[in-house]
Amino acid sequence: MKKFLLVAAAVVALAGCTTTERDAALGGAAGAAIGGLATGTASGAVIGGVAGAATGVLVSKATRRGWCVYRDRRGRLYEARCRGL
Repeated sequence: MKKFLLVAAAVVALAGCTTTERDAALGGAAGAAIGGLATGTASGAVIGGVAGAATGVLVSKATRRGWCVYRDRRGRLYEARCRGL
């Protein structure tokens, strides 16, 4: 369980730079922790992580309407108001 928590902390620290990716990582880490603690098994942590990540994405999409992710000429991602809305 200690190894799993270290990996989860690393995933959260290295999460993507967009808000949706951060919300998915945070939801996944929270879901994995809750699933692992509730069941005491790795499979419970995996299922909780997947469910948490999906929930994080859905919540992020629902609360950030009108924002899109774009890529600049150097390949970096950034968020801005959606064009053409």
